[in-house]
Amino acid sequence: MENMSRVYLDHNATTPLRAEARAAMIAAMDVVGNPSSVHAEGRAAKGLIETARALIADAVGASGADVLFVSGATEAAALSLAGRGLRCSGLEHAAVAAWCAADLSVVDGAVVVDDPTRSVVQLANSETGLVQALPSGLAVSDLTQGFGRVPFAFSWAGVQMVFLSAHKFGGPKGIGALIFPAGTDLAAQIKGGGQEMGRRSGTENVIAIAGFGAACAAAQDDLAQGRWDRVAQLRNILEKAIESGAPETIFFFFVQNRLPNTSCFIAPGWKGETQVMALDLAGFAISAGSACSSGKVKASPVLAALGYDDDAARCAIRVSLGIETTQDDVLRFAQTWTKSYARAVARGQTKG
Repeated sequence: MENMSRVYLDHNATTPLRAEARAAMIAAMDVVGNPSSVHAEGRAAKGLIETARALIADAVGASGADVLFVSGATEAAALSLAGRGLRCSGLEHAAVAAWCAADLSVVDGAVVVDDPTRSVVQLANSETGLVQALPSGLAVSDLTQGFGRVPFAFSWAGVQMVFLSAHKFGGPKGIGALIFPAGTDLAAQIKGGGQEMGRRSGTENVIAIAGFGAACAAAQDDLAQGRWDRVAQLRNILEKAIESGAPETIFFFFVQNRLPNTSCFIAPGWKGETQVMALDLAGFAISAGSACSSGKVKASPVLAALGYDDDAARCAIRVSLGIETTQDDVLRFAQTWTKSYARAVARGQTKG
Protein backbone atom coordinates (compact mmCIF):
# COMPACT_ATOMS: atom_id res chain seq x y z
CA MET A 1 0.00 0.00 0.00
CA GLU A 2 1.37 3.40 -0.98
CA ASN A 3 2.26 5.63 1.97
CA MET A 4 0.22 8.81 2.20
CA SER A 5 2.12 12.05 2.79
CA ARG A 6 1.90 13.64 6.23
CA VAL A 7 -0.62 16.41 6.82
CA TYR A 8 0.41 19.33 9.02
CA LEU A 9 -2.55 20.70 11.01
CA ASP A 10 -0.74 22.51 13.82
CA HIS A 11 -0.33 25.99 12.37
CA ASN A 12 -1.14 27.72 15.66
CA ALA A 13 2.00 26.16 17.12
CA THR A 14 4.17 27.28 14.22
CA THR A 15 3.79 27.75 10.49
CA PRO A 16 5.96 26.61 7.58
CA LEU A 17 8.44 29.22 6.36
CA ARG A 18 6.94 31.27 3.53
CA ALA A 19 8.69 31.43 0.18
CA GLU A 20 8.85 35.23 0.51
CA ALA A 21 10.53 35.00 3.91
CA ARG A 22 12.96 32.34 2.72
CA ALA A 23 13.98 34.47 -0.28
CA ALA A 24 14.50 37.56 1.89
CA MET A 25 16.60 35.58 4.38
CA ILE A 26 18.79 34.04 1.70
CA ALA A 27 19.43 37.45 0.21
CA ALA A 28 20.28 38.85 3.67
CA MET A 29 22.88 36.14 4.19
CA ASP A 30 25.09 37.86 1.62
CA VAL A 31 25.08 41.16 3.54
CA VAL A 32 28.14 40.90 5.77
CA GLY A 33 28.12 44.18 7.70
CA ASN A 34 27.23 44.77 11.31
CA PRO A 35 24.19 47.08 11.29
CA SER A 36 25.82 49.27 13.94
CA SER A 37 28.85 49.95 11.73
CA VAL A 38 28.96 53.21 9.77
CA HIS A 39 30.72 51.89 6.65
CA ALA A 40 28.90 50.82 3.49
CA GLU A 41 28.59 47.20 4.55
CA GLY A 42 27.13 48.20 7.92
CA ARG A 43 24.72 50.62 6.28
CA ALA A 44 23.54 47.87 3.94
CA ALA A 45 22.72 45.63 6.91
CA LYS A 46 21.02 48.52 8.68
CA GLY A 47 19.02 49.16 5.55
CA LEU A 48 17.61 45.64 5.62
CA ILE A 49 16.50 46.15 9.22
CA GLU A 50 14.82 49.46 8.50
CA THR A 51 13.08 48.07 5.42
CA ALA A 52 11.68 45.24 7.51
CA ARG A 53 10.68 47.67 10.26
CA ALA A 54 8.71 49.72 7.74
CA LEU A 55 7.03 46.62 6.28
CA ILE A 56 5.94 45.47 9.73
CA ALA A 57 4.67 48.92 10.73
CA ASP A 58 2.66 49.11 7.51
CA ALA A 59 1.26 45.58 7.89
CA VAL A 60 0.03 46.21 11.41
CA GLY A 61 -1.24 49.72 10.68
CA ALA A 62 1.35 51.40 12.89
CA SER A 63 2.81 54.13 10.71
CA GLY A 64 4.85 56.49 12.88
CA ALA A 65 5.00 54.06 15.80
CA ASP A 66 8.15 52.40 17.11
CA VAL A 67 8.74 48.78 16.07
CA LEU A 68 11.19 47.16 18.46
CA PHE A 69 12.77 43.86 17.40
CA VAL A 70 13.04 41.18 20.09
CA SER A 71 13.56 37.42 20.17
CA GLY A 72 9.84 36.63 20.11
CA ALA A 73 6.52 37.18 21.82
CA THR A 74 7.75 35.87 25.18
CA GLU A 75 10.45 38.53 25.41
CA ALA A 76 8.03 41.17 24.13
CA ALA A 77 5.55 40.21 26.85
CA ALA A 78 8.21 40.54 29.55
CA LEU A 79 9.43 43.88 28.20
CA SER A 80 5.95 45.38 27.95
CA LEU A 81 4.44 43.93 31.14
CA ALA A 82 7.13 43.55 33.81
CA GLY A 83 6.57 45.75 36.84
CA ARG A 84 3.40 47.39 35.53
CA GLY A 85 0.88 45.57 37.73
CA LEU A 86 -1.53 44.91 34.87
CA ARG A 87 -4.51 42.57 34.90
CA CYS A 88 -5.50 39.80 32.50
CA SER A 89 -7.83 36.82 32.21
CA GLY A 90 -7.12 33.11 32.34
CA LEU A 91 -7.25 33.00 28.55
CA GLU A 92 -3.82 34.56 28.14
CA HIS A 93 -0.69 32.68 27.11
CA ALA A 94 1.63 31.74 29.98
CA ALA A 95 4.15 34.35 28.75
CA VAL A 96 1.56 37.03 29.55
CA ALA A 97 0.04 35.43 32.62
CA ALA A 98 3.50 35.31 34.23
CA TRP A 99 3.47 39.11 34.54
CA CYS A 100 -0.20 39.87 35.26
CA ALA A 101 -2.85 39.29 37.90
CA ALA A 102 -5.21 36.87 36.14
CA ASP A 103 -8.35 38.21 37.78
CA LEU A 104 -10.39 39.45 34.80
CA SER A 105 -13.52 37.36 34.39
CA VAL A 106 -14.65 35.66 31.20
CA VAL A 107 -18.36 35.60 30.33
CA ASP A 108 -19.53 33.54 27.36
CA GLY A 109 -15.98 33.60 26.03
CA ALA A 110 -15.58 37.38 26.25
CA VAL A 111 -13.09 39.00 28.64
CA VAL A 112 -14.77 41.55 30.90
CA VAL A 113 -12.58 44.66 31.17
CA ASP A 114 -13.46 47.44 33.61
CA ASP A 115 -10.23 49.45 33.23
CA PRO A 116 -8.62 49.04 29.80
CA THR A 117 -5.60 51.17 30.70
CA ARG A 118 -4.61 48.60 33.35
CA SER A 119 -5.52 45.48 31.37
CA VAL A 120 -4.09 43.01 28.87
CA VAL A 121 -6.33 41.20 26.37
CA GLN A 122 -5.14 38.93 23.56
CA LEU A 123 -6.54 39.45 20.08
CA ALA A 124 -7.10 35.72 19.57
CA ASN A 125 -6.67 32.57 21.63
CA SER A 126 -4.25 29.91 20.43
CA GLU A 127 -6.19 26.94 21.83
CA THR A 128 -9.80 27.75 20.96
CA GLY A 129 -9.32 30.39 18.26
CA LEU A 130 -11.70 32.70 20.11
CA VAL A 131 -11.31 36.32 18.92
CA GLN A 132 -11.76 39.16 21.42
CA ALA A 133 -13.20 42.61 20.83
CA LEU A 134 -10.42 44.84 22.15
CA PRO A 135 -11.55 47.84 24.21
CA SER A 136 -10.14 51.24 23.31
CA GLY A 137 -7.30 52.35 25.55
CA LEU A 138 -6.15 48.80 26.31
CA ALA A 139 -2.67 48.73 27.83
CA VAL A 140 -1.29 45.73 25.89
CA SER A 141 -2.57 43.16 23.41
CA ASP A 142 -0.92 39.94 22.29
CA LEU A 143 -1.40 39.71 18.50
CA THR A 144 0.58 36.47 18.21
CA GLN A 145 -2.29 34.30 16.95
CA GLY A 146 -4.50 36.96 15.41
CA PHE A 147 -2.15 38.95 13.20
CA GLY A 148 -2.63 38.21 9.52
CA ARG A 149 -5.75 36.11 10.15
CA VAL A 150 -8.25 38.69 11.39
CA PRO A 151 -8.38 42.45 10.67
CA PHE A 152 -6.37 44.64 13.02
CA ALA A 153 -4.67 48.01 12.78
CA PHE A 154 -2.72 49.69 15.54
CA SER A 155 -3.97 53.04 14.24
CA TRP A 156 -7.67 52.35 14.88
CA ALA A 157 -7.59 49.71 17.64
CA GLY A 158 -6.62 52.22 20.32
CA VAL A 159 -4.22 49.81 22.05
CA GLN A 160 -1.14 51.25 23.78
CA MET A 161 1.23 48.36 22.96
CA VAL A 162 1.02 45.19 20.87
CA PHE A 163 3.42 42.39 20.07
CA LEU A 164 3.72 39.57 17.55
CA SER A 165 5.97 36.65 16.62
CA ALA A 166 7.16 35.94 13.08
CA HIS A 167 6.89 32.16 13.08
CA LYS A 168 3.12 32.29 13.58
CA PHE A 169 2.56 33.61 10.04
CA GLY A 170 5.32 32.13 7.93
CA GLY A 171 8.38 33.95 9.22
CA PRO A 172 11.41 32.43 10.97
CA LYS A 173 11.45 31.34 14.60
CA GLY A 174 13.28 33.42 17.18
CA ILE A 175 12.22 36.90 16.08
CA GLY A 176 9.32 39.09 17.15
CA ALA A 177 8.38 42.72 17.64
CA LEU A 178 6.91 45.02 20.26
CA ILE A 179 5.04 47.99 18.78
CA PHE A 180 4.16 51.18 20.65
CA PRO A 181 3.77 54.93 20.08
CA ALA A 182 6.98 56.75 19.23
CA GLY A 183 8.62 58.31 22.26
CA THR A 184 7.12 55.88 24.79
CA ASP A 185 9.24 55.54 27.91
CA LEU A 186 10.25 51.88 27.96
CA ALA A 187 13.02 50.63 30.24
CA ALA A 188 15.52 48.26 28.63
CA GLN A 189 15.87 44.79 30.11
CA ILE A 190 18.88 43.87 27.98
CA LYS A 191 21.53 46.59 28.24
CA GLY A 192 24.78 46.98 26.40
CA GLY A 193 25.53 48.67 23.09
CA GLY A 194 22.24 50.54 22.87
CA GLN A 195 20.79 48.92 19.76
CA GLU A 196 17.08 49.17 18.97
CA MET A 197 16.73 52.76 20.15
CA GLY A 198 18.52 51.88 23.39
CA ARG A 199 15.68 49.63 24.47
CA ARG A 200 17.12 46.23 23.55
CA SER A 201 20.88 45.90 23.19
CA GLY A 202 22.66 43.26 21.17
CA THR A 203 23.52 42.98 17.48
CA GLU A 204 20.28 42.57 15.55
CA ASN A 205 19.48 39.27 13.84
CA VAL A 206 19.50 40.75 10.35
CA ILE A 207 18.65 37.53 8.54
CA ALA A 208 15.64 36.73 10.74
CA ILE A 209 14.46 40.35 10.66
CA ALA A 210 14.53 40.36 6.86
CA GLY A 211 12.40 37.22 6.82
CA PHE A 212 10.08 38.71 9.43
CA GLY A 213 9.39 41.79 7.31
CA ALA A 214 8.72 39.77 4.17
CA ALA A 215 6.41 37.40 6.05
CA CYS A 216 4.45 40.32 7.52
CA ALA A 217 3.81 41.80 4.10
CA ALA A 218 2.78 38.43 2.66
CA ALA A 219 0.50 37.66 5.62
CA GLN A 220 -1.26 40.98 5.28
CA ASP A 221 -1.75 40.29 1.56
CA ASP A 222 -3.32 36.91 2.38
CA LEU A 223 -5.84 38.67 4.60
CA ALA A 224 -6.53 41.43 2.08
CA GLN A 225 -7.07 38.92 -0.72
CA GLY A 226 -9.56 36.91 1.34
CA ARG A 227 -7.51 33.72 1.39
CA TRP A 228 -8.53 32.95 4.97
CA ASP A 229 -12.18 32.82 3.88
CA ARG A 230 -11.39 29.58 2.03
CA VAL A 231 -9.63 28.25 5.13
CA ALA A 232 -12.70 29.03 7.25
CA GLN A 233 -14.80 27.02 4.81
CA LEU A 234 -12.40 24.09 5.17
CA ARG A 235 -12.60 24.35 8.96
CA ASN A 236 -16.38 24.18 8.74
CA ILE A 237 -16.20 21.17 6.43
CA LEU A 238 -13.90 19.46 8.93
CA GLU A 239 -16.20 20.16 11.87
CA LYS A 240 -19.30 18.99 10.04
CA ALA A 241 -17.52 15.77 9.07
CA ILE A 242 -16.41 15.21 12.67
CA GLU A 243 -19.88 16.00 14.00
CA SER A 244 -21.46 13.62 11.49
CA GLY A 245 -19.14 10.76 12.45
CA ALA A 246 -19.22 11.43 16.21
CA PRO A 247 -22.29 13.49 17.23
CA GLU A 248 -21.21 13.46 20.88
CA THR A 249 -18.20 15.66 20.04
CA ILE A 250 -18.19 19.01 21.88
CA PHE A 251 -16.92 21.96 19.84
CA PHE A 252 -15.62 25.17 21.36
CA PHE A 253 -17.42 28.25 20.09
CA PHE A 254 -19.07 26.57 17.14
CA VAL A 255 -20.92 29.82 16.37
CA GLN A 256 -18.93 32.57 18.08
CA ASN A 257 -16.22 34.60 16.37
CA ARG A 258 -13.10 32.48 15.96
CA LEU A 259 -9.95 32.45 13.95
CA PRO A 260 -10.79 31.08 10.50
CA ASN A 261 -8.31 28.22 10.82
CA THR A 262 -8.91 26.90 14.34
CA SER A 263 -11.07 24.04 15.58
CA CYS A 264 -10.88 22.88 19.18
CA PHE A 265 -13.10 20.05 20.33
CA ILE A 266 -13.61 17.40 22.98
CA ALA A 267 -14.05 13.69 22.32
CA PRO A 268 -15.70 12.59 25.59
CA GLY A 269 -13.50 10.12 27.44
CA TRP A 270 -10.69 10.03 24.86
CA LYS A 271 -7.61 11.72 26.28
CA GLY A 272 -6.12 14.50 24.21
CA GLU A 273 -2.56 13.22 24.31
CA THR A 274 -3.80 9.79 23.20
CA GLN A 275 -5.54 11.41 20.26
CA VAL A 276 -2.38 13.31 19.33
CA MET A 277 -0.30 10.12 19.37
CA ALA A 278 -2.86 8.11 17.41
CA LEU A 279 -3.18 10.78 14.72
CA ASP A 280 0.58 11.29 14.58
CA LEU A 281 1.02 7.60 13.81
CA ALA A 282 -1.63 7.98 11.11
CA GLY A 283 0.27 10.88 9.53
CA PHE A 284 -1.38 13.99 11.00
CA ALA A 285 0.21 16.68 13.19
CA ILE A 286 -2.23 18.22 15.70
CA SER A 287 -2.06 19.46 19.31
CA ALA A 288 -3.74 18.56 22.58
CA GLY A 289 -5.82 21.21 24.25
CA SER A 290 -4.44 20.37 27.68
CA ALA A 291 -0.92 20.36 29.06
CA CYS A 292 0.99 17.34 30.31
CA SER A 293 3.28 17.68 33.31
CA SER A 294 5.10 14.92 35.17
CA GLY A 295 2.94 12.29 33.50
CA LYS A 296 -0.30 13.86 34.75
CA VAL A 297 -2.73 15.64 32.46
CA LYS A 298 -3.85 18.92 33.98
CA ALA A 299 -6.67 21.14 32.85
CA SER A 300 -5.60 23.89 30.48
CA PRO A 301 -5.87 27.29 32.23
CA VAL A 302 -7.66 28.51 29.10
CA LEU A 303 -10.30 25.80 29.22
CA ALA A 304 -10.62 26.22 32.97
CA ALA A 305 -11.26 29.96 32.47
CA LEU A 306 -14.02 29.00 30.05
CA GLY A 307 -15.65 26.80 32.68
CA TYR A 308 -14.51 23.32 31.63
CA ASP A 309 -13.33 20.89 34.29
CA ASP A 310 -10.29 18.63 34.15
CA ASP A 311 -12.20 15.65 32.78
CA ALA A 312 -13.35 17.65 29.78
CA ALA A 313 -10.12 19.59 29.26
CA ARG A 314 -7.95 16.50 29.14
CA CYS A 315 -10.01 15.21 26.22
CA ALA A 316 -9.61 18.33 24.05
CA ILE A 317 -7.53 18.65 20.90
CA ARG A 318 -6.80 21.56 18.58
CA VAL A 319 -6.67 21.33 14.81
CA SER A 320 -5.28 24.46 13.13
CA LEU A 321 -5.21 24.84 9.36
CA GLY A 322 -2.98 26.91 7.08
CA ILE A 323 -3.31 28.75 3.79
CA GLU A 324 -1.99 25.71 1.93
CA THR A 325 -4.32 23.18 3.64
CA THR A 326 -6.59 21.39 1.15
CA GLN A 327 -10.07 19.94 1.34
CA ASP A 328 -8.54 16.50 0.87
CA ASP A 329 -6.38 17.14 3.95
CA VAL A 330 -9.33 17.95 6.21
CA LEU A 331 -11.54 15.15 4.89
CA ARG A 332 -8.74 12.62 5.33
CA PHE A 333 -8.21 13.87 8.86
CA ALA A 334 -11.90 13.73 9.73
CA GLN A 335 -12.21 10.20 8.38
CA THR A 336 -9.11 9.00 10.22
CA TRP A 337 -10.11 10.71 13.46
CA THR A 338 -13.66 9.33 13.49
CA LYS A 339 -12.41 5.80 12.78
CA SER A 340 -9.80 6.09 15.51
CA TYR A 341 -12.38 7.38 17.97
CA ALA A 342 -14.77 4.55 17.11
CA ARG A 343 -11.99 2.03 17.75
CA ALA A 344 -11.16 3.69 21.07
CA VAL A 345 -14.81 3.50 22.12
CA ALA A 346 -15.06 -0.14 21.04
CA ARG A 347 -11.94 -1.03 23.03
CA GLY A 348 -13.21 0.68 26.15
CA GLN A 349 -10.49 3.36 25.98
CA THR A 350 -12.88 6.26 26.52
CA LYS A 351 -14.09 5.48 30.02
CA GLY A 352 -11.90 8.00 31.86
